[in-house]
Amino acid sequence: MMAIRRGGSITSQVIGSRRGVGHCRAMTQTLARPSRTVGQHLRDWRTRRRLSQLHFALDAGISQRHLSFIESGRATPSRDMILRLADRLGVPLRERNAMVVAAGFAPVYPERPIGEPALKAARQAITSILKGHEPCPALAVDRHWHLVEANAGVGRLLALVKDPALLEPPVNVLRLALHPDGLAGAIINLAGWRHHVLERLRVQVEVTGDPELEALRAELAALPAPRSPDPDAVPHFGDVAATLRLRTPAGELSFITTVTVFGTPVDVTVSELALELFFPADDVTLDRLRALTP
Repeated sequence: MMAIRRGGSITSQVIGSRRGVGHCRAMTQTLARPSRTVGQHLRDWRTRRRLSQLHFALDAGISQRHLSFIESGRATPSRDMILRLADRLGVPLRERNAMVVAAGFAPVYPERPIGEPALKAARQAITSILKGHEPCPALAVDRHWHLVEANAGVGRLLALVKDPALLEPPVNVLRLALHPDGLAGAIINLAGWRHHVLERLRVQVEVTGDPELEALRAELAALPAPRSPDPDAVPHFGDVAATLRLRTPAGELSFITTVTVFGTPVDVTVSELALELFFPADDVTLDRLRALTP
């Protein structure tokens, strides 16, 4: 497996590393005999959304009695009914597939590796956004924060990473950020950024119920934390957003970030991609980034 080089754009190494066996294994898991009934899936997601049976039934346009029968296994919903209820609950596409499989139907949404020809348009869109954001850093990640693609701006920051093993695919960008041998030593406001990352993961776990994300949050929370309190641990009310401040050979770089997702995905892989774009938080950072551009 090829290691990610420091500097320059990061594309084929990462995309290529996430094809093949992993995809086959994911499809096998999807089609395996379900361990939970569709009713249990629905009840779990309704509970996660903090909705009573009555509230959810009214919102979905069905009777509370019918919903109760579905959740208890006394009634088997049609595929269309499952998808309708899942849509009202905001269930991710991957879990919608699990729900219809649990009811005895075939998966509805395809899950293709990002390198597949069918996803060419999505890959081109990602590359265009990341490239167009240079010289500022920008990257694309999957649902577990594994790096899918990154631009040259991110590549230049990788020179700050102490342990090359952290750059071996699959690269987890949150682990890379908070690990002592990753970027943590270069983050000036580490306590604040650590708080931001862990809170972001907490919300993500609450929304998705993903056990791998929960394990990742526990791992990151166990990493060494700054000894002294950081006044920037919680953003000031006058701030626009949480700021990432990096100590680099070019001087301090300060960023705010935005996250972009595909608006109407019907493929599991595409639905789980997110693009994080780093914008200069001040003019000094922009000037320094421009000076670093070849």
